[in-house]
Amino acid sequence: MILAVLIVFISALLVGLFGKHLPQKWFAVLSVIPLSLFIYFLGKISIISSGETISQHLEWVPSLNVHLNFYLDGLSLLFALLITGIGFLVLLYTSNYLKGHPYLHRFYSYLLIFMGAMLGLVLADNLLLLFVFWELTSISSFFLIGFNNEKYSSRKSALTALAVTALGGLFLLVSILLLGITSESFSIHEILTSTEILKNNSIYYIIVVCLFIAAFTKSAQFPFHFWLPGAMDAPTPVSTYLHSATMVKAGIFILLRFSPVLGGSSFWTLTLSIVGGITMLYAAFQIFFKTDLKNILAYSTIAALGMLVFLTGLGTKAALLAAVFFIIIHALYKACLFLIVGIIDYSTGSRDVTKLYGLSKFLFPAAIAGFIAALSNGGIPPSFGFVGKDLTYLATLGFSAPSSILLTSVVLISNSILLYAGYLVGVKPFFKKIPEGRQAVKAKKVSPVLWLPAMILSLGSLVFGIFPNLIHQSVLHAAFGAVSKSFTYIHISLWPGFTLVLWLSLLTIALGIVLCFAVKPSLKREQFSLSKEKYSPKGIFEFFSNLYFSFSKMITNILQNGNMRSYIRMITIACVVLVAFAMNFSWSFNPKTILTPIGLMEVVILAVLCVGIFKAVYTKSRLTAIVSMSIVGYTICLTYVYFSAPDLAMTQFSIDTLTVILFVLILHKLPKYVDPPASLTSRWRDGILSGIFGLLIMWVALEALQIPKNQEVSDFYAENAYKLAKGKNVVNVILVDFRGFDTFMEITVLTIAAIGVFSLTRLKLSEKYKY
Repeated sequence: MILAVLIVFISALLVGLFGKHLPQKWFAVLSVIPLSLFIYFLGKISIISSGETISQHLEWVPSLNVHLNFYLDGLSLLFALLITGIGFLVLLYTSNYLKGHPYLHRFYSYLLIFMGAMLGLVLADNLLLLFVFWELTSISSFFLIGFNNEKYSSRKSALTALAVTALGGLFLLVSILLLGITSESFSIHEILTSTEILKNNSIYYIIVVCLFIAAFTKSAQFPFHFWLPGAMDAPTPVSTYLHSATMVKAGIFILLRFSPVLGGSSFWTLTLSIVGGITMLYAAFQIFFKTDLKNILAYSTIAALGMLVFLTGLGTKAALLAAVFFIIIHALYKACLFLIVGIIDYSTGSRDVTKLYGLSKFLFPAAIAGFIAALSNGGIPPSFGFVGKDLTYLATLGFSAPSSILLTSVVLISNSILLYAGYLVGVKPFFKKIPEGRQAVKAKKVSPVLWLPAMILSLGSLVFGIFPNLIHQSVLHAAFGAVSKSFTYIHISLWPGFTLVLWLSLLTIALGIVLCFAVKPSLKREQFSLSKEKYSPKGIFEFFSNLYFSFSKMITNILQNGNMRSYIRMITIACVVLVAFAMNFSWSFNPKTILTPIGLMEVVILAVLCVGIFKAVYTKSRLTAIVSMSIVGYTICLTYVYFSAPDLAMTQFSIDTLTVILFVLILHKLPKYVDPPASLTSRWRDGILSGIFGLLIMWVALEALQIPKNQEVSDFYAENAYKLAKGKNVVNVILVDFRGFDTFMEITVLTIAAIGVFSLTRLKLSEKYKY
């Protein structure tokens, strides 16, 4: 498993570095990577379906208890197969869809990074490792969504997605840290045995709330859903991969993963059921206001994700079985429909459902695949979606009235509208006749590389619908066991018999067909929806984002105004306030117990120092100011000599001499004289502030004299300077040996600064760049 994840990341690195030198026709070969991993995980089905698990361990950061621990059970195997299987089809599809794009190698690199992050996320057995991969999915999806970075809408959508999912990442970090500390382990499979410890702990609700926010932001639950429709600005392969089988399912994964240990409480059940139900209905009704095929699929995806959260919240065995089934059902038909939309866009240059008719004669294979996917999307037999819909109704009917009536009604309404959405995307553009007076959209035939992946996915929906136990007896049963901790086999069939579930399914299909004939896509409805968008969660988010941006801009203009005097003033004020606050504005210094009598030499040195300061402040000559500052430095050297510190004196003398030379070299091309500050007020202000800062430094120095001396560190250096570093000068040994790396970094910083100063002195700007 570790090797599988590493292979994907190494491939991404190599493609990113050297892919631009390869012929683009070779990029189709990269699809072999996820295909090989898909075959590898297929080989694990027999082991996992028998109830066993596979673990791998590799030391990473032992001091922080962070290890590369990977764990394969039924749930992680299900997601790993989806990630690699659909990833193979998407990479193959991309080789033709983006053929000729100048940055195709970057796209493949980003996609492989995302694939590796998702694999690591579902296979991770360490909480901190899971968090690393979780954040990596957010970062890599940012690059994928914003791939068309020349478009403002793409950049904005990428930033929005990153902001929302990164917010969830912060809450996930809090949740997993509390989980690990409370259960005294960061191993996920060990935490899953700590149910009583966690549920009886006072911080249980904090853990769950933070986990919910992380899952809701990642899986686009209301009111965090708005980033997903915006992400439709990404190329179609990105939309297919992220929004059918990977990123949006990450939140569902962590809810299902921790359901056995955190689920079952009334808080868990009510919160997930309510949020999932609201998301399901809200997103379903939004479909009536959309005309862009990808936007229709985006909101149908949000509705499907809401249903998964809803089923996870119900928490019964029937609900969890329905959720596990629906994960793969949704992945198959939604990935297929996204690929179909990409084919339509590639062939016609349009995704406007109001303009697309009769495309089956140009895109017949895609039309067949889209029709089958639409059947599964609508839950019409003999598709796999019909089986999943029946399981969902079984889950909602398992409660007593009136709860079962309410829950079933919510699912029935949502399923009916989802059938309508599947019709708009998979049926209408191909089989609807062109209305009289309208001109057909011009379409070109496409390569089999584009429609073959969609056909494979649609056939999966059909085969698994007719033979549901073909997949249930292996992967889905193992995943259900991992989630519910129940390994009792449940027989699944396409035909449920003449039961209430069948009549509900027929009613859903009937309502959906009525919507297909009664509700026509309308640009007027879409414009009406857009006019009210400012009141939506997206509008509220953008309002506060703009408010925050305006506030940040105002603060930046105040603090970063390009005036060096202003910068120094701000830093000085902050230093004075913070240090004074830290010292509690108290004065405990007693001069009689600490200070020695002041001698004539000290008075002379102080007088010379004051003259140098006074001259440096009041002179109009830059050269005189530099010389005056050197006088200040040399008087400090005399102070070191007077108090028997010749090493410090020589160091200070060298630094001051070099500083003067450097200043003269830099400033000799500037005007000889400088004007004083603009006004008397500003001069008084700077003078008072400087005086306060000087008094603060004096205050700190005098207070430091009151602190009892600890000789332990001094004694250590004195005893070990010669033994360990073979030097008799303790100060030099500390700088060169004990603090050698720190000194090296200081030298590096000074070198970089010197190079920068030299570059600026050599820079010659044309007049149009001068300010």
